[in-house]
Amino acid sequence: MDVMDAIKTRESIRSYKKKSVEDEKLRLILEAARLAPSASNRQEWRYIVVRDKARRNKLMKAAADQTFVAEAPVVIAACAETDNHVMMCGQLCYPIDLAISIDHMTLQAVEEGLGTCWIGAFDEDAVKAILQIPLEIRVVALLTIGYPRALRERKSRKKLHEIVRHESWSTHA
Repeated sequence: MDVMDAIKTRESIRSYKKKSVEDEKLRLILEAARLAPSASNRQEWRYIVVRDKARRNKLMKAAADQTFVAEAPVVIAACAETDNHVMMCGQLCYPIDLAISIDHMTLQAVEEGLGTCWIGAFDEDAVKAILQIPLEIRVVALLTIGYPRALRERKSRKKLHEIVRHESWSTHA
């Protein structure tokens, strides 16, 4: 599978088979995260891999009772050990760096025949308590990983000419 095929195939999976994720596949997914670029090579990302059913159930509660969180055989808490560095453009680097790293994981998961769902709807303090994460560490996202029960019809995307401008804001494609 090439990168464009993985991008076209990747979707948010909210229903998983009762099948565990092989250690080697999970290792490759985490390796894809590790290899992601980051601002000034800070590599502020830290990941907690959760396979324990009881912990996944608690994470489900912290994630607005989204049942698929407990159903997925793996949940990864994507965290940042950060100094809150602000890039010259005015943006914090850790949320952007984590997003790049998580996206690497989602695409590698597709390559491995797995599905993922990137979750931003969660109570950070509750997740920190469940996973014993220190106060100074930020939890940026939760990522479910597992074998999809069924694939859905792809959501539509805007046409390229609707999102791209050339040379300036006022110049459309």
